Amino acid sequence: MTHHLEIERILVPTDGSEGALAGARRGIDLARAANAEIHVLSVVDTEASSLFQSQIDDEAAEPEATAEASVEAVANAADRADASLDVTTAVERGPPHETIADYASANDVDVVAMGTKGRTGLERVLLGSVTERVLRTVEIPVLAVPPESGYPTPDGQPYETVLLPTDGSEGATVAVDWSLSLAALFDAMVHTLFSVDTSRVPATPTPSDVLTDLERTGEAALEEVRTRADDAGVSVTGLVASGPPTRVILQYVDDNEIDLIVMGTHGRSELPQHVLGSVTENVVRNADVPVFCVPMADDA
Repeated sequence: MTHHLEIERILVPTDGSEGALAGARRGIDLARAANAEIHVLSVVDTEASSLFQSQIDDEAAEPEATAEASVEAVANAADRADASLDVTTAVERGPPHETIADYASANDVDVVAMGTKGRTGLERVLLGSVTERVLRTVEIPVLAVPPESGYPTPDGQPYETVLLPTDGSEGATVAVDWSLSLAALFDAMVHTLFSVDTSRVPATPTPSDVLTDLERTGEAALEEVRTRADDAGVSVTGLVASGPPTRVILQYVDDNEIDLIVMGTHGRSELPQHVLGSVTENVVRNADVPVFCVPMADDA
């Protein structure tokens, strides 16, 4: 059974940088397609601002002013894109990733959309490292947007192709649901990719048997996605590829003009923070298209 997932509230954190605006534009696209509210949040990093205040006392109010200007810029961009969008702005103080996670939880946010690269240099709020921390902290999907993919798209149709890398695990089902929901929302096609990581195959006298088993697992995982896609009325294509997963995924994105990647992040509820999964983290760091990161249910 495929659940159609509702997106009612999207949180766009911003530090006023180009990278943050790239994330905001994608958040706005998603809000338009889903008819969702947008919450724009700028966090005054209390540790950073006290450091600057000790250096430049006369500009003590500057972080607040910058934060206000940052949320205003995103609110204006949303208004230009679609004047009917419901936009709420907020400025809060505290450690950025914790403040973002607390705000998302308190305001019943469904998705966080944010850039993966922020300011650099002395005054940086460095959205990049904040994004990785948010990914490991929140219990909701995060749309991680690289700076080069944030340009406005005509007709609110930014995604024609969605890539779903899958490992066939039970926990990954929620990523499948999200990929199909997003594809339905944007009228996109889903590409499913199961990568058989040959580097991990044990050196046995008959490695081909092990590979055949992996390929069978891959085909079964793709078949499961096909069935669910049919139920959801979404077109899907699938491929079993071999090689290190990160490299296979990034190569597939380039070769097939993929617009969006949807991946599960491995939540481990008993740990204080999620173990993101090195493949997802590497894809987020290296992809030049947005990555929609879905916290996966633990395999029970």
